[in-house]
Amino acid sequence: MPYHAKNLVVGCGNILFKDDGFGPYVIKALEEYYQDKEMPEDTKFIDAGTSSTHFIFSLPDEYWEKIIVIDVVEYNAEPGDLRVFSPYEMPKGKYENAHTWPVEEPLQALADDGYEVKIIGCKPAEITAPDVEMGLSKPVEDAIPKAVEMIIKELE
Repeated sequence: MPYHAKNLVVGCGNILFKDDGFGPYVIKALEEYYQDKEMPEDTKFIDAGTSSTHFIFSLPDEYWEKIIVIDVVEYNAEPGDLRVFSPYEMPKGKYENAHTWPVEEPLQALADDGYEVKIIGCKPAEITAPDVEMGLSKPVEDAIPKAVEMIIKELE
């Protein structure tokens, strides 16, 4: 299975819609960080893009222990603020992928099955869908190094 690892770090979002691309940008930053360092043991970084998250979380692997999801989350904060959420704390109706599939449901099911699931959510400044605008807003771009730090700590 392509996601056969103890720890999965999954970046969700669409880089075509400004801040919605936060998750994939964080995965890229993690890959760059570990380019000349030792990767955490049995860890896989996945740029899940948009719709593939539904399928990833619907196909759990017996070797998974921890799943860390990186995505934008609409919650009461300033743009660029980061927070760690459990799948049960996600704001209702605010955490869906581009096809309006609620992602918290498969994450809750994974947590119910004994997997450790955390979502590192970044408050977006602007999501431009359906209009295409690539690149992150300044506060969300500035949150990437802190998100990388948070993930590194989660993997220790």
